[in-house]
Amino acid sequence: MWNRSAAYGFNSIWRRGGTYWISIKADDPRLSPAMQLSLSNPEPVATAGPFAWREVEKGFEVSELPVMVGGRQVDTILLNRIDPALYRFVARNAPAGNMGIDEWEKVLPKAVLIVNGSYYNLKGAPDTPMLSEGVPMGPKDYDAKAGVFIAGDGFADIKDLSAQTWQTAFQGATNAMVSYPLLLGPDGETHVPVKSRWLANRTFVAKDGDGRMIVGTTKEAFFPLDRLADFLKASPLNLKIALNFDGGPIACQSVRLNGFQRKFYAKWEAQVYGDEVRLLRWPISSANWAMPMVLTVERRGDG
Repeated sequence: MWNRSAAYGFNSIWRRGGTYWISIKADDPRLSPAMQLSLSNPEPVATAGPFAWREVEKGFEVSELPVMVGGRQVDTILLNRIDPALYRFVARNAPAGNMGIDEWEKVLPKAVLIVNGSYYNLKGAPDTPMLSEGVPMGPKDYDAKAGVFIAGDGFADIKDLSAQTWQTAFQGATNAMVSYPLLLGPDGETHVPVKSRWLANRTFVAKDGDGRMIVGTTKEAFFPLDRLADFLKASPLNLKIALNFDGGPIACQSVRLNGFQRKFYAKWEAQVYGDEVRLLRWPISSANWAMPMVLTVERRGDG
């Protein structure tokens, strides 16, 4: 186990008893109602319900965007809209597998937002190129064609990597995460080429038409990636570009601001092959997952 997964593997067993998949049918009650609906035929079409932004601190707004199907709410996207001139974004890695949302909150008391980040390998280290406070992490030789989140002094952005290298995109940034797929490109189109029925809690980062960064997490696992991209394109969020982060039980979110608190523990992931659904499970069902990769937001001047 140490050769394969190092400390991450040991802590995964200690934390939640390990991980396994079970094979079930699409109407199995062990799936959430939203997942059962998502797998129904014909494929359900989701639209955005009414919502409103609430500014809880200057430059930081929160909201919950209803996901509607046939007049019924089937999912909710926990939203944060952030002015990068007032808040700094930091990419972090904790490869030992001992840091879940609760532990990240304890070690980062000044972080006003904590969400999972990009992908990690079997040992909990970055699986894509990354910058954390100016320190390069992850693979040095990596062919990235999707997107990258970057942040530096007074700015945050998402770059399309179809026409530039990640090394070029990293220039001038102090924090960055390469990830995939690019849900929405700067051309205004979705960039998820393959239709899928892989369901999971989702986290994405996006930039709107006013240059603000939007970070969202789905409470349910209603969306495969192609349908999430379609939903975001048609949503009233005015997104100009959007990048997917890793998903599943690690897609947790913490918000701690003056007068507003939010903590969400993700739990869902299912691979679907024809009529077979493989649902992700773990023996200690009450345990929350470790988050080796996180993106945090802090007030400028608090770092």
